Amino acid sequence: MDVKKNGDVSFWYADIGGVPGYRPPLPGDIEVDVCIVGAGFTGLWTAYYLKEAEPGLSIAVVEKEFAGFGASGRNGGWCSGEFGWSREKYLSSGTREGIIEWERQLRSTVAEVRRVTEKEGIDCDYLLTDCLTYAQSPAQMERLREGYEEAMAWQVPTSRLELIDGPEAAARIRVDKAQGALVRHDVARVQPAKLVRGLAEAVERRGVAIYERTAVTGIEKGRVTTDRGSVKAKRIVRATEGFTHGIPGNEREWIPMNSAIIVTEPVPDDLWREIGWQGSQLLADASHAYCYAQRTREGRIAMGGRGVPYRFGSKTDVRGQTQPETIQALKDILYRMLPQTRGLKLDHAWCGVLGVPRDWCATVGLDPRTGIGWAGGYVGLGVSTSNFSGQTLADLVLDRHTERTSLPWVNRRPRKWEVEPFRWLGVHGMYWLYHKADRNEASTGGRATSRLATLANALTGR
Repeated sequence: MDVKKNGDVSFWYADIGGVPGYRPPLPGDIEVDVCIVGAGFTGLWTAYYLKEAEPGLSIAVVEKEFAGFGASGRNGGWCSGEFGWSREKYLSSGTREGIIEWERQLRSTVAEVRRVTEKEGIDCDYLLTDCLTYAQSPAQMERLREGYEEAMAWQVPTSRLELIDGPEAAARIRVDKAQGALVRHDVARVQPAKLVRGLAEAVERRGVAIYERTAVTGIEKGRVTTDRGSVKAKRIVRATEGFTHGIPGNEREWIPMNSAIIVTEPVPDDLWREIGWQGSQLLADASHAYCYAQRTREGRIAMGGRGVPYRFGSKTDVRGQTQPETIQALKDILYRMLPQTRGLKLDHAWCGVLGVPRDWCATVGLDPRTGIGWAGGYVGLGVSTSNFSGQTLADLVLDRHTERTSLPWVNRRPRKWEVEPFRWLGVHGMYWLYHKADRNEASTGGRATSRLATLANALTGR
């Protein structure tokens, strides 16, 4: 496949000089106040807010690879503060007012990430901008309109969302056949590897111990066992998101859904003028098998999407290497949206996994009986949501009853995924239907949403 580098975790690490070296592993049996499993955004934000609240706490973070190895160092760099789950599903565990308040607090995470990065001196290419989701057909435009109207019904401020028509959308970015766009204001672009590595260094400065190359083999009340020794702790946080299935007893909790990204060579100035993407807005589309993109600091296009959605038996990739057919699919998406880019070369491609619960809705919580907490199931919205998870988990670990700990996602327990081969068949069937729905809409001029997409959602409860 026509790409210079495939895998090696992600382009974001190549951008900062390569994959980092390892911190020392767990030196043997230890005892601390809090043990956090996983050194990604969720675990590190939790450690950060715990230390802000109680500087004297002893905290150990154990990580199988290195801090930021998983989705935290591989994602598309969207810090959106977006509520991307079914609001109606949370009515079973909360009130309408609670969901509105939770959504308001999620939006505040964009500013909170900025506050922390400025305070800690973390240079992560943070840039406040807009996110534009484009419609390339009447059916897609109708879906954007429905999403906008739903958000307004849930009291999302009009200052946050804006629906624009085709000419105005094309004036911002010359997406092919643009019918219009949904604009989310006050979102941020980040370089995720810079953010997660900077956050790891910030918690270390506060006395948090991060042990890498330490594989967790079990979590139980008061103890985390690893291949390097055990950690005794009164409170334990499972912050493993897309890798949760690898911990005994959690095999069907969340499945590792694949997402992949390609990055182009630096785009020449004359091509940027032709594309019209003069700002650094985030870019997405309203197809059923959606995509996400950003214009990077040094002027590349990073385009992401699902590719092969799920590997049988919850298997994961090898250090980010993705399949040739996934790379081709992402190139096709890039060319469909921005045909001006057809002459560009690809410098890097990679993939990673994100955690998906059976009901496709994020949760955070702590079992007071065992002292074990968790957070995840972000379904691709983890950069900002993990920050709020960290704030909430800090409250739960410290037994603080706050406005955050009473929100509808706290201590919510969706049912587990089916055993194989049913979950593989279900997920692949869903995405086959999404792709088929997109093709059907394209072949009919996109006049109406394909019923196959509705069937896909019903199939997996999305």
